Amino acid sequence: MTGWVISPEMAYPIENALFQWEDGWRWLQAIEDPRQRRLADRVLSALADELRRRIGPTFSAAELADLYGRGTDWCQQVAIDVAPAIENDAQSLADAAFWRHLRGAADFAGGKQLAQ
Repeated sequence: MTGWVISPEMAYPIENALFQWEDGWRWLQAIEDPRQRRLADRVLSALADELRRRIGPTFSAAELADLYGRGTDWCQQVAIDVAPAIENDAQSLADAAFWRHLRGAADFAGGKQLAQ
């Protein structure tokens, strides 16, 4: 019996990423505490800067999903550096940041992936 070998070149499924990113965005929208929201917004801004640096100005939704699939430890480090008090919510903030960044994908508009 042959076992499955996962190639590091295998694309991260966009559907999985979207599910996680939307969940993070919903979590962000549910923050009611003004102090926590300010901290979250500071982290999101820093994550947006880092996402632009890592993926560049022109990218597809699949490329963004692949970046996400390679790991988000760097997102958690950004969150800790910017707002240590929000460390426990770093993954949700990372997901929300990816969801927000998705709007800039060349093949994504209005919540739907455009045919290429």
